[in-house]
Order: sequence, then structure tokens, then C-alpha cells
Amino acid sequence: MKAKEPFIFHTRLSLTELTGMKASTLKELAGCVKEVPGSSIYHHTHRFLQQHQYLSPEPPNDFAYWVGNVLGEKELAEELASIDTIQFGTIADLRSRILATIENYLKANPAAALRFSGKNEPFYFMKSVSIVFATERIAYDLKEFSEALADITVDSLYYHVFEARLRLEHGENDFSYWLRSALDEPKLADEISRLDPYTYTLDELRIKIIHIVKKRIRG
Repeated sequence: MKAKEPFIFHTRLSLTELTGMKASTLKELAGCVKEVPGSSIYHHTHRFLQQHQYLSPEPPNDFAYWVGNVLGEKELAEELASIDTIQFGTIADLRSRILATIENYLKANPAAALRFSGKNEPFYFMKSVSIVFATERIAYDLKEFSEALADITVDSLYYHVFEARLRLEHGENDFSYWLRSALDEPKLADEISRLDPYTYTLDELRIKIIHIVKKRIRG
């Protein structure tokens, strides 16, 4: 069956910029988490995933790393690292969870507010800026879709799975949205949507999605 609208595969280049905000204490960290743009929260919870795409499970987010390795607050670091990003449909919700985790820890451990990072080790808040553009790969049916999936770059895969769902707040990945709306494949869309992409490397995720699509093609 041909889709009502083709799936056009996009990819993106990611640039990193300083926000001008930094923190040396947990209180300052919480204050900045509350104020920085959503693209900064996204950057610090997904940077490791993008840079270490062949590691599974992915290394911890930047907040957990800094709190544990610079401030020495291992318990809070574990709490921040255990935040399950897949549970959050928006950056606002993810921000609220990170902020609540830090503030609750400070209430329960007042002495933690006195810990300072070294003068050369503050937490510098960065943000991601994506430049998105269309590729030449287009799919009108499941066969073309699976073939394109095998050929696209990991940057394209990352854009359609991670950025679409959370940063762009689409509610689900681009693949599931297209399968549901353009090909009338709700069961296939749901199966892909239920995958936890954070538990795979990008190449493993590619293989898994292709397997699911090919299984549907075979009937």
C-alpha cells in the first residue's frame, strides 16, 4: 500500500553554544535549571547519547556526572542518573523532574548546599542548536521505508527518533507518526513507539526497527 504522503528522511547538524550561565553549588545549579532554555536541558541530558552512540546503556547525563564527580554528592548523582528520560513527553516535564530531584535533595541534606566546585570546575550551561535539512531518501511504502532505514545516517535516525519525540514535542517518534497517519499501520506504529530508544545504541536501534518493519512486510 502506498502512503498518503511520503516519508521524507531528514538529518541535522548540531551546534553547541554557551548560554552564559554557570553554577558552582547545588543551589545555583537548581536556579539555572529553572531558567535556562529548553535546548540547554535537552543538550545536557542527551549529549552523552550523541557523542557515545556505540555505548549501551548510555553514560549518565551531564548533571549527574558533575554532581557526582565534581561536588562529590554521589547519592544525588545516582538519583539524577536514574531519571528515566523516556517517561517524559516534553522538555518542560523533564526540567521539572530534574529540578525537583535537586531541591528535594537539598531539603533532606542541608549541608550539601555548602559544597562548592573548584574555581575551574563550575557547571557551564550549554545549549544545542540544530540545523535540519531534507535528505534524498523518500519512502512511499514499507519496503522503501525499511530500505531507507538501512541506508540513512545515525544523525538522521537520531533526529527522527529522539529530537522529534522530546525536543520537538511531537509526542512520538516521526516513524510511528507517519506509519499511523499516512499508511494506516497503527499496530506497527505502536510497536515501534513502545521501544525504549535509550536502551540501545543507535545502530542497534536501527536494526531493531528494520526487523519490526520487515516482520510486518512478511505478514
